[in-house]
Amino acid sequence: MNYELRCRECGKTWGNQPRSICEDCFSPLEVAYDYDALRSEFTREKIAQGPPSMWRYRALLPLPENYEPSVPAGFTPLLAAPRLAKQWGAKNLYLKNDAVCLPTLSFKDRVVAVALAQARNFGFDTVSCSSTGNLANSVAAQAARNGFHSWIFIPADLEPAKIIGTLVYGAKLVRIAGSYDQVNRLCSQIADEHHWGFVNVNLRPYYAEGSKTVGFEIAEQLGWRLPDNIVVPMAGGSLITKIKKAFDELVRLGLVEPKAVKIFGAQATGCSPISTAVKAGNADIEPQKPTTLARSLAIGNPADGHYAIKTITGSGGWAEDVSDVEVVESMQLLAEAEGVFTETAGGVTVGCARKLYRQGRIKPEETTVLCITGNGLKTTDALTGQYEAEAPIAPKLAEFEAYLGRTLEVAEAVGA
Repeated sequence: MNYELRCRECGKTWGNQPRSICEDCFSPLEVAYDYDALRSEFTREKIAQGPPSMWRYRALLPLPENYEPSVPAGFTPLLAAPRLAKQWGAKNLYLKNDAVCLPTLSFKDRVVAVALAQARNFGFDTVSCSSTGNLANSVAAQAARNGFHSWIFIPADLEPAKIIGTLVYGAKLVRIAGSYDQVNRLCSQIADEHHWGFVNVNLRPYYAEGSKTVGFEIAEQLGWRLPDNIVVPMAGGSLITKIKKAFDELVRLGLVEPKAVKIFGAQATGCSPISTAVKAGNADIEPQKPTTLARSLAIGNPADGHYAIKTITGSGGWAEDVSDVEVVESMQLLAEAEGVFTETAGGVTVGCARKLYRQGRIKPEETTVLCITGNGLKTTDALTGQYEAEAPIAPKLAEFEAYLGRTLEVAEAVGA
């Protein structure tokens, strides 16, 4: 194999095994590659010959030999967003739309696909996770698809749609009366006691590599070039670091021209430990107690927070956060301007991007990509009370004409 686990801090290598922490210095492990050996395997030509999914980049993913994917996750659309850009006085604005990722409509499908490949390789028959929602859906679905048993642990206050979107796949769902951080600590303890593959505990280094495919796809869909800016929502902080790793790997292997990409992180104000640290000029995280409707981002003590800060500041980027009211407004704005219905995390991304344009941190003429990581159908409760169902009218033309007249009068009054 052309990859192995390596400590992020001391550099010690650990081969390939279900492990996420270095025993020598207690720092996180990540996957390291033999780039020289992969240079002839990871080329534009070979990628183009691959399937229209994340597996077209399999040469630079930590997969077992002869692995055959069962889910065509990834290769989601990169959409131009001209109407949203016009409202902001911008040009060259794009949406990386993982709201339509297979099989469960979030970017988590990418990371779970890689994690479960290794779960099978390591002999696990049960897979598990701690989750704020999207990961729960994806683990449950892909476990069913691949014949695993699944145990999912979530905070008790998760959105109803995400709870149903986990149970429907036959997963065993355990609701915990506590925050995500408490759920995650419990899962770390369970992982020590049971021979289960926890995708974001003992399989975390492999799982995280799936996020790189977001970066690979953006570059390929832009015609094998890097954007000037990218805005990424942050919960645990892993996605933003892996997109940066993807861009670096593309440069290293000669698939794109070197370019400074400013990386911007987005959080909800009610749970913003990373953006708070960036704004204060701190290199480390001070944990927070989440109080936000953007539950998929509600991680008060992010595992990769330190590295997310380094990624942002090292690129010359910045971090912003938005209130719950701004989250909902931004969900509506994106839907009305571009026809994309995003969950609350996407509202965070759009709301923070609007702030970054207003602050002048993102220039109007620059190529900017907003990462939309999940589907709005998962968080419809955030829009409760925003839309009222009008009284029905009789199926008669005269009734409709009267209704139309009343509607136009209201529109004219509002416009006036």
